[in-house]
Amino acid sequence: MSADATAEEVIHAVAVIATKRGGHELSDAQIAWMVDGYTRGEVAPEQMSALLMAICLRGMNRREIATWTQAMIDSGRRLDLSGLRRDGKPLTTVDKHSTGGVGDKITLPLTPLVASFGVAVPQLSGRGLGHTGGTLDKLESIRGWRAELTTEEMFARLEEVGAVICAAGADLAPADRKLYALRDVTGTVESIPLLASSIMSKKIAEGTAALVLDVKTGSGAFLPNEDDARELASTMVELGLDAGVDTRALITDMSVPLGRAVGNAVEVAESLEVLAGGGPADVVELTLALAREMLDAAGLTDADPAEHLANGRAMDVWRAMISAQGGDPDAPLPVARLRDDLTADTDGVVTEVDARAVGDAAWQAGGGRSKPGESVAAEAGVIVHVRPGDRVRAGQPLFTLHTQDEHRIPGARACLRRAVRIEPGTEAPDAVDSDTGASATRPLIIDRVRFTR
Repeated sequence: MSADATAEEVIHAVAVIATKRGGHELSDAQIAWMVDGYTRGEVAPEQMSALLMAICLRGMNRREIATWTQAMIDSGRRLDLSGLRRDGKPLTTVDKHSTGGVGDKITLPLTPLVASFGVAVPQLSGRGLGHTGGTLDKLESIRGWRAELTTEEMFARLEEVGAVICAAGADLAPADRKLYALRDVTGTVESIPLLASSIMSKKIAEGTAALVLDVKTGSGAFLPNEDDARELASTMVELGLDAGVDTRALITDMSVPLGRAVGNAVEVAESLEVLAGGGPADVVELTLALAREMLDAAGLTDADPAEHLANGRAMDVWRAMISAQGGDPDAPLPVARLRDDLTADTDGVVTEVDARAVGDAAWQAGGGRSKPGESVAAEAGVIVHVRPGDRVRAGQPLFTLHTQDEHRIPGARACLRRAVRIEPGTEAPDAVDSDTGASATRPLIIDRVRFTR
């Protein structure tokens, strides 16, 4: 079938699958019919699974991706944030999305930081699955905090506080929710067309005026290869611009965990350090870089986000944001019942701290889930004591494991053992991973992707 097929054509699932299996373009009508049919239960899961695998293997062109994205948006409602006001003046909205990583707690300090400049930040976030953590799981470490808000509550918090971090409503791109669950069990999550359309359908439906993307590459990312990350970033930026959303992206390194803390409550604690004007240098660097992009998109080109970390304004918004969603910003965070140190066997130089393996260890400790709906342990996680290039001595702690269950310790320790590599000598070699292109000297912020219309 040709790409210019009309809506009146007779479409059935087997023919659509065969078209893509043969490496041909799907028509707009075919895509809309399949997405709508699967969302309403008229296309069987095994048929959509076959189409997803065909897309994963054969790809999609620019038009097909845009049509697939629009079909998912059309499956639900699209929010309109243009009416948000404070003191009678319209509020500019800007959001951020990360493709996910290990120790990636950036949303927590970033959202109140940007909102402290009078910008509304509608951060619709998700839960963790596998080795990548979920923002909502982390925030639920705070006593009383709730992720589920009605649309009316979300709008009210944006007008009152300027910042909200919450779960997306069930009526926002429901096709994506159903398709993601299927992709997760059919090995098609990493498909660039499906990744791009999944992310952008939700963000466009959310109604934000501007969007900054943090596209990660390296061992702890969904796309370890840098070229794939660039393709994903470019595709998403173009989808956003086509939909009228000012969209730009940073490509950032995820070969090493972000910061020292990986888990739930431990990442909240580290985020509070950043909001208090401290915290690990890499977390601060990425938070400020994304904040500058978001503020620039909001028209505040001269704003210096570092000032609001130093003077406490970002922390004030954090406290207001947590309180507005039922949380107690002064409540102590949960602490693990058990802690276990993994130490260096020999003297030498750390040449690798593999993000994926550390994420796997936090998951093994109870900090993540293997399927949607499972509970997670707020206390579970890993504290990373070393970075590539550090000199260590035998017996020195490399990681501290936090868990509630002693039976989880052996599996988590095995992950941490494979996460670190120590070489003899006093200087770290500039080793390059042939699969991802990562090196010990690769910058945290690799590139910026921005197009104009």
